[in-house]
This record gives sequence, structure tokens and C-alpha cells, in this order.
Amino acid sequence: MEIQDSIKNLKNEADKEIGAAMDQKSLEEIRIKYLGKKGILTQILHSIGEMPQDKRPQAGLLANAIKGEIALLYRKKLEELIPGTVGICTLTDLTLPGRKMTAGRFHPLSLISDEILQIFKRLGFNVVDGREIETEYYNFEALNTPEDHPARDLQDTFYITRDILLRTHTSPVQIRVMENSKPPIRIVSSGKCYRRDASDATHSPTFHQIEGLMVDKGVTFAHLKGILSSFLVQLFGVNTVVRFTPSYFPFTEPSVEVSIGCWICKRKGCHICGNGYLEILGAGMVDPNVFKYVKYDSKKYSGFAFGMGIERIAMLKYGIEDIRLFLENDIRFLKQF
Repeated sequence: MEIQDSIKNLKNEADKEIGAAMDQKSLEEIRIKYLGKKGILTQILHSIGEMPQDKRPQAGLLANAIKGEIALLYRKKLEELIPGTVGICTLTDLTLPGRKMTAGRFHPLSLISDEILQIFKRLGFNVVDGREIETEYYNFEALNTPEDHPARDLQDTFYITRDILLRTHTSPVQIRVMENSKPPIRIVSSGKCYRRDASDATHSPTFHQIEGLMVDKGVTFAHLKGILSSFLVQLFGVNTVVRFTPSYFPFTEPSVEVSIGCWICKRKGCHICGNGYLEILGAGMVDPNVFKYVKYDSKKYSGFAFGMGIERIAMLKYGIEDIRLFLENDIRFLKQF
């Protein structure tokens, strides 16, 4: 008997056996008999390679066609015996134990960023996005940064062309928002920034910042202190001690660095803080020169701006000592959050 005739007869035999099956167990035995790894059709398919070369294609096509027809007969019978199973778990043993599904984890930077943004939303700020590729005008010039400032040098900034660069901070978002909006303004923006820093335990050429801006009539330094103090207490706890010290930034005047009391040494001074305080962010009243670029009347409006590194806050809050851990995607590290 030709092998093609044998394959056709198998289909008829399988049809009769499947039709006579009375329960799922007997039906599964028939499936294994014909379609299993050691089943009849599987053995026939393996033996086709021993046939004359001119007969192999026709025999292979026929065997695969019959295999598909038997599988279809099996599924139809399974649907008769147990309605609703076909299409959900075709050719699956429903008695096998299920597989445990593991939940994913949020990255610690995402956790901190979301927490910070939620706090500022409660304080009345709107969240806006900005572009990572910026012009020198928005990144430096409109932020009152002089041409001879070190930050504008090639050794500090990633330039794409002479006038296009990867933003070094999220502050350009402030300029773009003020160009297209009139006061009152309350915004925060989060995103990646880039600087030519050597990678070590506390520095990275890629990092994340959150920037904030408030502009309105009558905004004073007292508003800055009140909002940022409230933010830090909500983020680090009710016992947080907040300190403001004079500093300098080109786009704010006066400028301050904002620190919190070290909870490790209780402000006595240790190897982590040095002097009892941990610097958290920079802030200040918006310089009137910045308002000139966005055509705001500095006699009518005032405002304050602030910026913070998300990695630094995450390191302080979670006790992480190496910034490089945030970018290494080590599952042992990520599983802790």
C-alpha cells in the first residue's frame, strides 16, 4: 500500500475513534495516539525523508493536511464534551497547575518622581513636559546665562550643532511656558538632563530633574519659603528641619540652596552630611532680566523658580550610595522597590 493511502486511512480511523470518545480522558488518549510526539502521524512525517525524492513533497503535504484535519476533529469533539474550552485553551491539559504570575516593579526614580509631582499637584501646580533637545537660546541665553559662563563650554555641555544641544537642566521649560502663557503660572516639569560629567558614585552624564515655577502679582520670597518647606515636610516627614542659605544662579536673584537636617546624625555632622544638613534643591526669585525675554512686566509680576535632582533625593530617601545603580538595571537592586 502506498504511504499516501495509509495516511488517508489514518484520517478515517481517527475520525471514527474521536466520534466514539465518551469523555475528555479517552479523547486525550486518541490525540496522543495520532498527534503526540510519538504518535502515528509524527512517525510518518519523520519517515518521509526515507522516501524517494520525487514522492516526498506530495507525501509531506498530505500528512500535514491530515494532521490539521485530525486536530480540527479533536477540537470539535472537545467542544461537544466540555463547551467553551475551544479557543481558550486549545490542546491544553486543564488539569495542570497554573503558573504564578509575577508583578513588575516601579523604578525608584519613577517612584520618587511621581511622589514629588503629586505633592506639587496638591499645592496647586500643573505638570508640563519639555523637550530634551534644546537650542542654546532657551537653555542659556533666555535664562540670563552669559556667554562666558563655564556651563556653556564644550567640556560641560553636549552640543549637537553650534546652536543645538542636549538640555543641561529642565529650566528651558519655564521660558517656553512663559512665552506662550500669561500669569498667573504654577508649573512643574520633570525629565532627563545631560552634562559632560565623569561617571562615578555621585555623578552621571544622564540624570533627572524636576523644575518648578510660580509667577503672579505679589509673589514674594515668603511664598517660596512656605511652598518649598511644605513640600519637603510632605516628602521627608513632619520632623524635617528645612534650612535656606544664600547662593547664586544666573536666572534667579536672590538665590538660595535649600537643605534639610540630616536624620542620620540629628544635625550633629557625619560622613554623609558633613555639617548636619543635606542639600536638596536650588531656588530663588526669578531675575527681572529673564522676564524681559518673555515680555513680562517685572514691575507688575514677580515669581520664584526651583530645581532639584531626582537621583539625589532618591539616594537620600532610600539610602542609596551609588548613583550608577539607577542605570544598571540590576534586578537585585530593582526588586527592593
